[in-house]
Amino acid sequence: MAAMELARDKTALLVVDMQNSFCDDDGGCGKTGLPIKNLQAAIKPCVKVVAAARAAGIPVIYTRYMYRPDYADGGVLIKHLLPELKETQALQAGTWDIEVVPELQPQADDFIVDKNRPSSFYATNLETILNGLDVDSLVVCGVTTNCCVESTVRDASHRDYKTFVVQDAVAELDDERHQVALKSMAMLFANLVSVADVEGAWRMAQAAE
Repeated sequence: MAAMELARDKTALLVVDMQNSFCDDDGGCGKTGLPIKNLQAAIKPCVKVVAAARAAGIPVIYTRYMYRPDYADGGVLIKHLLPELKETQALQAGTWDIEVVPELQPQADDFIVDKNRPSSFYATNLETILNGLDVDSLVVCGVTTNCCVESTVRDASHRDYKTFVVQDAVAELDDERHQVALKSMAMLFANLVSVADVEGAWRMAQAAE
């Protein structure tokens, strides 16, 4: 069986939900009592991966999780599973809460995909962007490992993208869920790689030109 190669060609970097709401002490999700400090650990590794992608000329795609101000698009999560998000006015479109953290600010030629469900593919234009870029491989970092990252990775695999999860550049609110999610994704849906793996592979690809 041929192993998937962490390549530069036909590859995009997907940075999942690295937003103020999830990663800033004053973010809306933190105000619900969720332990967002655990998610802040992903910021510096994601910065490194984004820098490596830019240096290698690899497209960078950011996702942002957001809801309408009236939460009419919140569905079962807002109505039943985590109504605290509405109570703290978290993730409202058009607010500071949904913006990408300052350390990872998108550049003019990056792509931004807005979503209101964990999977970055659900009811978004992500696949259209990937098709337009002629991408067949995705490198994924961001938060949270068990929710939006894993949901996205499973959907990417279902669409036959070669998918790589940067395991030291993803984070979860709970470490046990983080570890279980990584094991689950590695079983059938993705290869687990490190920041160093990504930096090294893309550097080698540049040097070979």
